[in-house]
Amino acid sequence: MLFIFLVSLAAAPLLASCAPPPGSLIPVAGSAPGASQIEMLVATTRARAAPGEMFSGMRGGPGLDFADIIVSIPPGSARQLGEVQRPRELPGNPATDFVTLKTNYNDRAQALATLHRLERMVPKKQVLVFVHGFNNRFDDAVFRFAQIVHDSDAEVVPILFTWPSKGSVLAYGYDHESASYSRDALEDGLRFLARSPGTGEITVLAHSMGNWVTLEALRQMAIRDGKVAEKIRNVILAAPDVDVDIAREQIAAMGARRPYFTLITSRDDRALALSRKIWGEPRLGSVDPAQEPYRTALESERINIINLTGVASPDQLHHATFAENPQVVKLLGRIESGQTLTDERIGAGERLMQMTAGAAASAGHMAGLAASAPIAIIDPVTREHFGDQAEALGGQLGALGQSIGDAVAPR
Repeated sequence: MLFIFLVSLAAAPLLASCAPPPGSLIPVAGSAPGASQIEMLVATTRARAAPGEMFSGMRGGPGLDFADIIVSIPPGSARQLGEVQRPRELPGNPATDFVTLKTNYNDRAQALATLHRLERMVPKKQVLVFVHGFNNRFDDAVFRFAQIVHDSDAEVVPILFTWPSKGSVLAYGYDHESASYSRDALEDGLRFLARSPGTGEITVLAHSMGNWVTLEALRQMAIRDGKVAEKIRNVILAAPDVDVDIAREQIAAMGARRPYFTLITSRDDRALALSRKIWGEPRLGSVDPAQEPYRTALESERINIINLTGVASPDQLHHATFAENPQVVKLLGRIESGQTLTDERIGAGERLMQMTAGAAASAGHMAGLAASAPIAIIDPVTREHFGDQAEALGGQLGALGQSIGDAVAPR
């Protein structure tokens, strides 16, 4: 634990300068030819901030606050599926960058009107609720969710539930407590959504630490109401940063009339490997579903598995593969068709590419990256802004980590 803390502390001054420019949510005057638009309803427990930021990493409340946001996504000729192209300077260019066209705060009545309007635009009135993970600023969550909805081609009403994350690799404890702080609000929001006459089926997609608040909210709903609301039909647990035993108890507490669960797991997930070092227990998102005791436990709880071990990902930590790998994110488009999500469409070619890439990478760089990346310390934004400097940082901090590890090792 001391080793991880000291290494992350050494990296903090460099990482602080790599954040995108503030104000990236200020709407631009118009979109670009061939660009796409994703409109989402936002429900949050964050505190309001300046207009270009909208919501901060601090806790708001009590209860939920709301917003209505339209994101413009660059034309297909200017991006690859899975990419989130953040503006390097403001205002962003809608021909090449993710930008916003509308960012309106909503009170509860306005949020309900926004929900009903968006539901009328979707044939089956299916709703997708996204709950982001650790180290996410508000704009991170907005742009990532817009990318997922667009690239998956899912015909859904997008609802972003965003909780108070400080967007800092040094705020893991604060973020975890903020996720717990938000479970009542998520429970209330899901219950309200399920009771809306215009809402069809609801799918919840949670990533990383967002799985903690999701499982807690659904567990509480089942205890209070005797069951999870019937409209909540699917729950997708993507790379869950949750203790395996606790997750099993949370799901079991929902009873027999619970949603259909899909677990997206990967033994390559380096962020969860480092989270395990902090907590000392296996994380649900990195277990081997073919090995005991996990195989029997997952089968007994009737949890579907998408195993992304060995699947290529632009994310070197393999923690966001569900959103960044084009084939994987397309799987999410099957939500609106009511099909079961499986990994059958993830070809052997993807796995071969990943294995080849792993063999080509230098052992020193990989070790340095793993040692210097407590819970995504070298994240996509860092790599985008630092490039080769991030790789050098990984090697340098790996060497530093080895020295610190030797110094504090038990004698």
